[in-house]
Amino acid sequence: MQTLLVVDDSRVDRRLVGGLLQKTGEYEVIYAENGRDALERLELDIPDAVLTDLHMPEMNGLELVEAIKTDYPLIPVLLMTAQGSEELAVEALRLGAASYVTKRRLGEDLIPTIHQILEAASSNRGETRLLNRISSVDTSYILPNETRLVHALSGQIRDTMRAMRIFPENDRLRISIAFEESLLNALYHGNLEVSSDLRDEDQTAYEDLARRRWLQEPYINRQLHVDISLTQDAVRFSVRDEGPGFDPETIPDPTDPEYLDRPSGRGMLLMKSFMDELTYSEGGRKVTMMKKAPPPETNTIDEDASVFDDDDSEDIL
Repeated sequence: MQTLLVVDDSRVDRRLVGGLLQKTGEYEVIYAENGRDALERLELDIPDAVLTDLHMPEMNGLELVEAIKTDYPLIPVLLMTAQGSEELAVEALRLGAASYVTKRRLGEDLIPTIHQILEAASSNRGETRLLNRISSVDTSYILPNETRLVHALSGQIRDTMRAMRIFPENDRLRISIAFEESLLNALYHGNLEVSSDLRDEDQTAYEDLARRRWLQEPYINRQLHVDISLTQDAVRFSVRDEGPGFDPETIPDPTDPEYLDRPSGRGMLLMKSFMDELTYSEGGRKVTMMKKAPPPETNTIDEDASVFDDDDSEDIL
């Protein structure tokens, strides 16, 4: 069973988040009241992920993200944002957080998002010496509208970056999430033409329309065209859909605090926060992203580091 550390100074919010997680039967949940308390818990128990509020006494969520990135780079951090913390959340994503959910949508978004980051963070530590000596990879894919293949390709890219030993693990996680979001955007908004505005208004209607269009012409025959380049210097992704396209100038700035609370802005915010460059072309049908690798001397992480403590100290509720 995977262990999750929930960090929030609100007893009510801790209970809410913990209840949603434990209801799945998949997780053991431990708790901390603020960032400083969380770091003390991390010295005793290494969780699989940390879910943290942003506004807290002693040490806030932004400071906690920085500390975890420095001392526990293999642990992904999920932000839980409330109204009024938008600017802090954008900064935390830039500093190393893996993703975020808004507190008003915990019931809808918490479990899918934690599933996503835990799957992306799972390690395959059995790479061969040959894989570790890959110097560059250039591949192209043509994918049908299948989310399973999207998740599989994202995982494959993460594993290839790990085998090539490019980027610290936390960056590999964030890059794979940004790549996956670009694929999902192209699938849903491009090929299936399901409007992000509908997702803002009615999540259920959004999902129902997507399911219908998976079986309808012309959507069913559309494909995703993916080009990938991985080198020791940078990673580059291009994703093209076969939809009608759109005017990229009409996309609101996803880093605008007022845009953060919209479900439809999640993917764009993560893509823009995690990558160095993001551009659209071919009438909005193609997105290209790039991230430069850090200098080799800063890219030293023990890939086999795995420390877990069985201490079952009393949770804070």
